[in-house]
Amino acid sequence: MSDVTVSVEAVEEVRPVELPADLLDEGLIGQLVDRARASGLQLTGEGGLLQQLTKRVLESALEGEITDHLGYEKHDPARAGSGNSRNGLRAKTVLTEVGAVRIEVPRDREGSFEPQIVKKCQRRLTGVDEMVLSLSARGLTHGDICAHLAEVYGASVSKQTISTITDKVMDGMTEWQNRPLDAVYPVIFIDCIHVKVRDGQVANRPIYVALALTVDGTRDILGLWAGDGGEGAKYWLQVLTEIRNRGVEDVCMVVCDGLKGLPDAIGTVWPQAITQTCVVHLMRASFRYAARQDWDKISRALKPIYTAATAAAAEDRFLEFQEEWGAKYPAIVRLWENSWAEFVPFLQFDAEIRKIVCTTNAIESVNARIRKAVRARGHFPNEQSALKCVYMAIMSLDPTGQGRKRWTMRWKPALQAFDIAFEGRLSVGRR
Repeated sequence: MSDVTVSVEAVEEVRPVELPADLLDEGLIGQLVDRARASGLQLTGEGGLLQQLTKRVLESALEGEITDHLGYEKHDPARAGSGNSRNGLRAKTVLTEVGAVRIEVPRDREGSFEPQIVKKCQRRLTGVDEMVLSLSARGLTHGDICAHLAEVYGASVSKQTISTITDKVMDGMTEWQNRPLDAVYPVIFIDCIHVKVRDGQVANRPIYVALALTVDGTRDILGLWAGDGGEGAKYWLQVLTEIRNRGVEDVCMVVCDGLKGLPDAIGTVWPQAITQTCVVHLMRASFRYAARQDWDKISRALKPIYTAATAAAAEDRFLEFQEEWGAKYPAIVRLWENSWAEFVPFLQFDAEIRKIVCTTNAIESVNARIRKAVRARGHFPNEQSALKCVYMAIMSLDPTGQGRKRWTMRWKPALQAFDIAFEGRLSVGRR
């Protein structure tokens, strides 16, 4: 799975803390489990051992909190009539990771006690919110999450509550979207996916995504932007200008899908940047003009062009393709002729760089995760809802960190080649 190098508190991974061995009496735990089984008590589920233990632990912690607040133990006769005191209990039900648990919360006479482990008006423990965000990031709709909580935990949670929980990520998203960026990136991959937004009527709206390779060999999603209408070079100019304004002074290469006008937009923002058209996008565009039965033949005929040793050799292979297929598919020939200036740049580099920058595969894995989350929802009520869904999807990438390790190792040879090909330009990013 892919990795994303971002620092956002709202989506930080929560690492479990291992308790010291002296706090866990294995014999006592074993006795509890044996007695529960002997009495027919289930370990999990409603009324099970885990729920009852959670209730006791929460109530014990709350009792400790009010003791600290009042300054004396429960039933201590020495403090009777000495000011504020306990004032009974009030019942409340909280949703936990083991289900709904009904607990007794202590009160004081002055009403100044503010519990922390289960705060006033709190109906869910923190772990439940994190679980809801995780399920939403993996493509489950609000209805699916409600059904999951009801089926697994026996808890009734409304769609509005789920929406309120997921709205918490918006502050983190705003901070992430405006964070400072590195001074230089070897490569930035840009692409666009479309989502359906109901704004008066349901229509396709583009979500612009920019992903960069850093000078350390990791990758960083630079941001998400929602546009109007179809994908356009004019809006890309605004996106790239914003990226530059956030601190990106130089980019060696920008890999894109060959959208008309995009090379000019890239050159306006970073004059030294090389614009590289994605070969895969160029192949897909070629197949749109060809009959299905000719796809394999055309693919074999085009392969010598993008695998040629030099730009001159690629031009010779293209002339051969033109002679063979030009009469039947002149639109394919015209497509490659119009894209030639942005197609050939990667042929001047060695194999390591070619392998990386000839396609936008680096961003396609991210887009696949986004599409999975978007497809489950059908369409969104507004632009903010769409961005929230996409943001949570990319924040859930690579939860184990293994993708980052694989990505870094895969990019090491390419980074060495970039250092040689763009001598001196990457050193700015390592200062």
